[in-house]
Amino acid sequence: MEKYLQQTKSDCIKIVLYGPESTGKSTLAKQLAEYYKTDFVPEYAREYLEKKYDQYGLICQVNDILPIAKGQMNLENNATKNNSLIFCDTNLLTTMVYSKIYFNYCDPILERCARSNFYDIYLLMDIDIPWIKDNLRDRPHERKEMFESFKSSLIKNQKKFEIISGNFNERKEKAIRIINNLFNFKV
Repeated sequence: MEKYLQQTKSDCIKIVLYGPESTGKSTLAKQLAEYYKTDFVPEYAREYLEKKYDQYGLICQVNDILPIAKGQMNLENNATKNNSLIFCDTNLLTTMVYSKIYFNYCDPILERCARSNFYDIYLLMDIDIPWIKDNLRDRPHERKEMFESFKSSLIKNQKKFEIISGNFNERKEKAIRIINNLFNFKV
C-alpha cells in the first residue's frame, strides 16, 4: 500500500490548497489553475464520499481513509506527468488530519507518507468566509478548532505555508502575489 501513497518523482511545482471544510479550497484551486494555465487536482474524497452517500446513504468510515488517500495520490501523480505546476485541492496531510479528528486514528503508512510527501507551499485557507452546507460537511460550529488543527499540523510537520483570507477576490489576488514572489513568475 505504501507505494500507492508516495509521490512520483517530478520537477513539477506542487501547491496545496489546505484547510478545513468550506473554506474555498476548490474554488481557489480552479481559479489559480485557470490563471496559470495549468491543471488542478480535485479532491478525490468528495467524489468517493458523494458516491457512497448517494448510493448507500453512508458517510465516511475509518476503512474509507486509505482508499481515499490512494485515489488522491493517483490523481496527483498523474497530474505531475504533464505539468510543470499543479494546484492540489487537497493532499494526504489533509486526509491524515481528518482521520485523526473524526476517528482519533490514522493508519501509520498514511501518516508516514503524508509527512514525507513534498509540496512547494501550502496555502492555508482561513475560516473568514461563510460556511456552506452540503451532504459531506458537518462541523459548522467547530470551524475555529478545525482551522487550528490544520494549522498546527503544518507547524508540527515543518511545512511551508501562508494563510489565505478575505473574500474570494482577495484570496485569489493574495495567492497570486505569494506564488509569483515565491517562484519569480511573471504572468
